[in-house]
Amino acid sequence: MSNNQQPSSTIYKENVDHEYDGDIVLKTEHLTKVFDSLAGKITALSDINLEIKKGEFVSIMGPSGCGKSTLLNIIGALDKPTFGKVFINGFDIFTLTDSEIATMRNRLIGFVFQSYNLVNRSTVIKNVKLPAIIAGMSQSEADFRAMKILQALGIADKAKQKTINLSGGQQQRVAIARCLVNNPAIILADEPTGNLDTKTGADIFDMLKILSQKFGRTVLMVTHNPELAESTNRTIMMRDGKIEKETVN
Repeated sequence: MSNNQQPSSTIYKENVDHEYDGDIVLKTEHLTKVFDSLAGKITALSDINLEIKKGEFVSIMGPSGCGKSTLLNIIGALDKPTFGKVFINGFDIFTLTDSEIATMRNRLIGFVFQSYNLVNRSTVIKNVKLPAIIAGMSQSEADFRAMKILQALGIADKAKQKTINLSGGQQQRVAIARCLVNNPAIILADEPTGNLDTKTGADIFDMLKILSQKFGRTVLMVTHNPELAESTNRTIMMRDGKIEKETVN
């Protein structure tokens, strides 16, 4: 290593701890994922190249099994690619160690799942502040930040209730609050309205849209709903593990 070259962990720490001032928040290069199965090798993703700008709301559509969730999982560092690169805030995330990836995922990426993925026997506020506590935030600061977000989402009165006692729409609001508590660079939403009725689903979608338009959050959402997709900035259509086309809405 030359005297001018910093180790990846140093560059990574600077990237996490300081505000990113670039335009492209997310970039993938030749992203490919191959799974081994009893039937042989299955290519779930093939040569995916995309760029998403800061504050952009992008939807991903395509038939079941086309690779949408696999793409989201790799971008969110829940899985690793067979080949290719993922850049978040300009940093190649898969050059990191596993522990650095876990820290990066906690601080820079917010997840919203179709099934909410909450700790049902725990209270709302404990669910929301959990990522902040993992990140090393003090209990008092985590409580303060969690309550501010719950107030903004209109469910501060549910803070001490257990999530299992909430409606589906309320649980998804808690999931969104949890994903926001560490001020992530990217929100990854995998069918966030899939388990909700039409009106509640529309409310959750509007919330994600406000996060993008008003607060400059970058949102990448997998959906089967064409009406919701048309209301995002851009739609990526996938088929057979590849990007078939992109549409500016």
